[in-house]
Amino acid sequence: MARPDGNAVLTGVAIAVIVAAAAYAVNAAYEWSHERIEANERARVVARLNSVLEPALRNRDLTTTRIAVTDAEQLGNAEPTDVFVLTENGTPMAAVFATVAPHGYNAAIDLLVGVSPAGVVTGVRAVSHRETTGLGDAIDATKTDWILQFDGKSMAAPAPALWAVEHDEGEFDSITGATVTSRTVVGAVKNTLLYFERHRNELYASAAAAAAAESDADER
Repeated sequence: MARPDGNAVLTGVAIAVIVAAAAYAVNAAYEWSHERIEANERARVVARLNSVLEPALRNRDLTTTRIAVTDAEQLGNAEPTDVFVLTENGTPMAAVFATVAPHGYNAAIDLLVGVSPAGVVTGVRAVSHRETTGLGDAIDATKTDWILQFDGKSMAAPAPALWAVEHDEGEFDSITGATVTSRTVVGAVKNTLLYFERHRNELYASAAAAAAAESDADER
């Protein structure tokens, strides 16, 4: 009976080891890159949320709970809208809405709107838009400070009737040559505040329930 060639056996073993090592390396690389991607995404989300919070809250160790709500009329989206409720020891400190301004000049405008428990705007940022370069893109906080005019505003100041651009006899400045863009952003922020006022307790209760469910799941 012929015996297997020793070199052939060694070669086969070496190939098997190389294949296994390569598979392990690929899997490890995937896990590492996947974790890096998730970490980068979390960091990006945190940075965006911080940009619309009161400065005093940005370095606090707040618990962030994401819930989804649906209100096409006031939040500008027929699909569920993300709302991030930030708490400290169970006490609500802020809510951040991923609001959509549906009637931008070229397309819908995605916004983040921060709201304090008292219903005061703590910040607004345009996170995605297709507004005209040199005109409507002035809503971008990296280009102009136009969007900062919402800071500190509420449904009490100015009054609801004055939540409009100056062209429509309101109190908000409009971007020169981009009245449509200005109007839709002002309207979206106003509607977000109206939604918050009408659903504040419901939002906080939903966030508390979601946080409790997540904590129970982690303990199992």
